[in-house]
Amino acid sequence: MNSTDTAGETTPAPKRKGKKGIVIGIVVAVIVVVGIGFWAWHNTPGFCNAFCHSPMDPYLQTYEAQSGTPATDKYGHDVSNGSAMLAVTHREANVGCLGCHVPTTSQQIAEVQEAITGDYYDPIPEKTIKTLMENSDQASTDEATFCLKSGCHADESGTEITSHEQLEQATANLAFNPHDTHHGAIDCSNCHKSHRASVMYCTQCHSEAAASMPDGWVDYTTGQKLGQAA
Repeated sequence: MNSTDTAGETTPAPKRKGKKGIVIGIVVAVIVVVGIGFWAWHNTPGFCNAFCHSPMDPYLQTYEAQSGTPATDKYGHDVSNGSAMLAVTHREANVGCLGCHVPTTSQQIAEVQEAITGDYYDPIPEKTIKTLMENSDQASTDEATFCLKSGCHADESGTEITSHEQLEQATANLAFNPHDTHHGAIDCSNCHKSHRASVMYCTQCHSEAAASMPDGWVDYTTGQKLGQAA
């Protein structure tokens, strides 16, 4: 039906818009919101053991441990202070698992197959930093370039630490400097452990280094025994 304006001209009557477009818009919006929520969950530790990774439970428990209180490592060993595990200090710094563990497509496919067949180790074997570096397509073989990447570490003044030399300087005022390179650069993973107590690697030669161990850390000999299950 046409309508007539004040000049006597007729104009087409406005067409009623259907609800189809609104429904589609709502569906798209819901998909987007769900997708964002799923991706956010995917980046949390809880996602890893929610469906198929029951061997991930001990890893999640170490991640959720608290600094300053006794904890249990992924093998069930006592840790006198949860902060001795990097998983705890990373969580407290708002760093999730995927901040270090970059999953590859082939790895995820293999994990799905293992979950379906039940053919997997429990707990999952410890990943080396070298493996983490390969998964993140890092060409360098120097662990410090992985652990000291931009945005991760800073000294007491807030200056960012991105090299082993800076790290050595940052701990130079300690009674025993664990980052002294008089024997050459030591791999970060020789001391720092994510899901078990970190190890004062220097104590294998320097007995005085034991007095400088952070709370909860263990000496080299103890670390070797605990690492046999890793």
